[in-house]
Amino acid sequence: MVEERNNLKKVRTGVVVSDKMDKSISVLVVRKIKHPTYKKFYNRSKKYIAHDPENTCKEGDTVKISECRKLSKTKSWYLVEVVERKK
Repeated sequence: MVEERNNLKKVRTGVVVSDKMDKSISVLVVRKIKHPTYKKFYNRSKKYIAHDPENTCKEGDTVKISECRKLSKTKSWYLVEVVERKK
């Protein structure tokens, strides 16, 4: 029996907060969560370290990152595209 797996990689959109590393960027992803009791929305954020092989991103850019194999101790995401450049 052969099973076919769909592309199950996670994709996130966030803002670059640091580009000081070589071939790496730090991306802040913010998501809205609804409180189960009070029904109020609040923000949760998390930083991801992503691989940027050509050093194309700058601070403030909106980017799309995708999950990949572990590239280093903290880096397991890579840059898919730059959605919007900082003005």
